[in-house]
Amino acid sequence: MEIFHFLRIMMDGIPPPKDKHLFIKDLRFEKVKVRMYQPKMSTTGQRRGILYFHGGVGRTCRYFARKTNSVVVSVGYRLAPEYPYPTQFEDCLTATIHFMRTAQDYGVDPSRIIVCGDSSGGTLTAAVAQALVNRRDVPKLRAQILIYPFLQGADFNLPSYQQNEGIPVLLKERTVSLGLKYLNTDLSAVNNVLQGCHVSEELRLKYQKWLSPDNIPHEFKTRGYTPSTEQPFSEQVYTLVKALLEPVFSPLLSEDSVIAQLPETFILTCEYDVLRDDGLLYKKRLEDHGVKVTLCHLQEGFHGTIFLALYGKITSFKSGLKGLEKITKFLRLM
Repeated sequence: MEIFHFLRIMMDGIPPPKDKHLFIKDLRFEKVKVRMYQPKMSTTGQRRGILYFHGGVGRTCRYFARKTNSVVVSVGYRLAPEYPYPTQFEDCLTATIHFMRTAQDYGVDPSRIIVCGDSSGGTLTAAVAQALVNRRDVPKLRAQILIYPFLQGADFNLPSYQQNEGIPVLLKERTVSLGLKYLNTDLSAVNNVLQGCHVSEELRLKYQKWLSPDNIPHEFKTRGYTPSTEQPFSEQVYTLVKALLEPVFSPLLSEDSVIAQLPETFILTCEYDVLRDDGLLYKKRLEDHGVKVTLCHLQEGFHGTIFLALYGKITSFKSGLKGLEKITKFLRLM
């Protein structure tokens, strides 16, 4: 995406401005570059720690560090296409484990560590949280925060994909194209993937209980929804794009045994976003397994609204500011 490419270059090339409220330093957790934001104000006990996985075009770390008196670590995971999938997930998991093991060195309570991310960073957040559920060598995560996350690559005809297919910045076709680029896969498969030709009848039946539009509340279908007709399965397309269905890429498709062990969760969704229903479906899966979920649905929101809310009055939108306030409130309870 040209705009994302431009923003990435622009932001990667700008050193962090000084902040009178924060100590900001660049570190390495193992081989992973991170930037740490530590409040300057004194505190009597240990702070909460937040690992932030950005969606590629913006970081809200400074805001969360100041507003919640937290130590925030922005993880500079290596980016696609230079570094192929699943390098990004591996970097985020490595940085998270390192921080959990060394949290007290930075004045952080190991039992109050939260992972957080937006867009593709939300995917990474969910995947890291899932990867940690069976580990006994690190503390349990306190919570995960998913900001308009991409969570599944099986069904691109959910109501939100139909309703918002042409709404910037994340168009329906572009979502699939970006996913295939991330997987370093031939883009000729885009149309077949959009039609669901990569999902076999066996997998379709397995996913149905998790992805059924029946699991989405009626109020989210009032802008129109037509159940999609099943297209014939193509073994060739599946072979080409099968990574789309791996839990690391599609956390919504993880097994129940993993979902049931996840920590308390905050999910932010936007009405005018193709990814809205991924968040709504994940909320239901988590709640069905007894995981406590806080949903913040921005009725006027669109993909990227949180990022834009932090960049001046001209590009600020009330929905984005409302979202930031809700996340901040959630964090303060952790």
